[in-house]
Amino acid sequence: MKKHRKKMVAPVIIALLFVLYYVGIAVLFFYIEGIPGWMKVLLAVIPLALAGVMIGVLASRIKEIRSGEEDDLSKY
Repeated sequence: MKKHRKKMVAPVIIALLFVLYYVGIAVLFFYIEGIPGWMKVLLAVIPLALAGVMIGVLASRIKEIRSGEEDDLSKY
């Protein structure tokens, strides 16, 4: 388990940065003046969905690292 921790650090940091970025954008859309409420919600949902996808990709990557399949390209 400890040997996999070093391989998980970079994906976790990158995913965290992307999630914070997308959540920040979603929050920013709520503070824009002059846009109807439904448009603010629509503009906020898209970055939040991307943040959710990023979390899913991170979970998939961690699962790959733990199973020892972190080098998929070497198979081809």
